[in-house]
Amino acid sequence: MSEKKPTLPGNEFLPSIVVDGLDRVFAPFNGPNTIGNSPIFWIAFLLVALVALAYPAVTTPFRVLNTTGYVVWIFLALSLTLIWGYTGIFSFGQTAFFGLGGYTFGVVAKNLVQVTGATNLALLAAVVLPAVFAVVVGYFMFYGRVSGVYVAIITLAVTLILELLFGRTAGPQYTIGAAELGGFNGMTNIPSLAFGIEPVLVELDPVPMYYFVVGLLIAGYLALRYVVNSNYGYVLIAVRENEARTEMFGYDIRKIKLQAFAIGGAMAGLSGALFASWNNFISPPVMGIVTAALPVIWVTVGGRQTILGAIFGALGLQFLDSELAAAGSEFSVVALGVILLGVILYFSDGVVPAIASRIEDRIGSSPDESVVLEESDA
Repeated sequence: MSEKKPTLPGNEFLPSIVVDGLDRVFAPFNGPNTIGNSPIFWIAFLLVALVALAYPAVTTPFRVLNTTGYVVWIFLALSLTLIWGYTGIFSFGQTAFFGLGGYTFGVVAKNLVQVTGATNLALLAAVVLPAVFAVVVGYFMFYGRVSGVYVAIITLAVTLILELLFGRTAGPQYTIGAAELGGFNGMTNIPSLAFGIEPVLVELDPVPMYYFVVGLLIAGYLALRYVVNSNYGYVLIAVRENEARTEMFGYDIRKIKLQAFAIGGAMAGLSGALFASWNNFISPPVMGIVTAALPVIWVTVGGRQTILGAIFGALGLQFLDSELAAAGSEFSVVALGVILLGVILYFSDGVVPAIASRIEDRIGSSPDESVVLEESDA
């Protein structure tokens, strides 16, 4: 008897050519370390991507602008997911790299936009400088064998120190070229994103900026899926689960943690640069303790060991906070606290993994699947 290929739950409803095509295209992004590996999931992913691309055509420019503001923060949540969720490094100071990226973008853009008219180098610098800063901070932590809660304390201290330093930069003496830091009043008139070089220049107005940020998010999501499901991703998870055992197998866990920390710093810096260019403004409170707690809450609620958890946690809680803030700031704070407490008590792994597990249980209990599995076993 010829051996039958096991069928994933729900795939029996799709033509085999569709299943094979989706498996072939998305195979590099599938693996046990991410939620959603079936063709049905990837069809839903493509539909959501199409809806996101069509969104500006069915809504107002104001909502497009607000949605872009929500999305730019998702990269900060993703950086924490990589560091904390997959590598086990609890960083409470991702906003340090976020703020450093935003200020770097503002300084470089305001000095070069008058020469080139574009912000290409500013965006690149806003990714590279936070990554280098993360390497410096991470080197002293990880090669000094600092771990656990002490990493959270050090990273929180770093972001609070940066907030204090940038807050004391008021006055004309704290000016870098054409960029005045502005102290606690913040840096104003930061240029929007523009690519190319004069006279060939593409300026990103609200709608093009939305498409650029959404495109980056889709690319970043796929890239993270590829990384965490690769051999390198397995090593990251091994470090998270048991550092001593991973080191016993010959891996330099200090180097691995430093690499993950640097990548997370670069992602947070990118988020800060996008925020500064979208808002045309940045100020020291983006590195304060209130803002530093937000990505931790987003990732905890969504599910820190899943990429989708960071995305939906950041997007959903920002939208909820914005809607409740219109009725009064105290309502949004109370709601956020209640949600966090409820998730910690009843959904220890996060909301997204709980929903995904429930869906898999429902599909897995279907009679059709039982028949398919029995035939494949035979």
